[in-house]
Amino acid sequence: MQIHIREIDHVVIRCANLDAMVQFYATVLGCPVEKEQRELGLIQMRAGRSLIDLLAVGARIDRPESGAPGTGCNVDHVCLRVEPFDAAALRSHLVENGVRLGEEARRYGAEGFGPSLYFFDPEGNLIELKGPPEV
Repeated sequence: MQIHIREIDHVVIRCANLDAMVQFYATVLGCPVEKEQRELGLIQMRAGRSLIDLLAVGARIDRPESGAPGTGCNVDHVCLRVEPFDAAALRSHLVENGVRLGEEARRYGAEGFGPSLYFFDPEGNLIELKGPPEV
């Protein structure tokens, strides 16, 4: 059997402060809440065609062995493909929202080499905004 992967469906990030993380992803990145399952400690945010699932530490479906929120160790990074990619405007927006910036560089992604910008969410998770591939 050959498995054909089309794209990332979702990424789950364990959160020490679920409400602050929902606010960050909604306000800074414009990810609307898709589904709330508070009884599970889970809020699912729409990120284009994918989802970012925010899971409260200690929630019913939480698995403590998945990492420690607040240390940036629960996920290496989440990469979100964005277009248009205006690095200066993106940096400005992030700084205006009090976001700690990381490196900006040319990186390889699902569509090839292109621009990318790293930054950190409120709990130390590394997020990458990836622009269109080079022509």
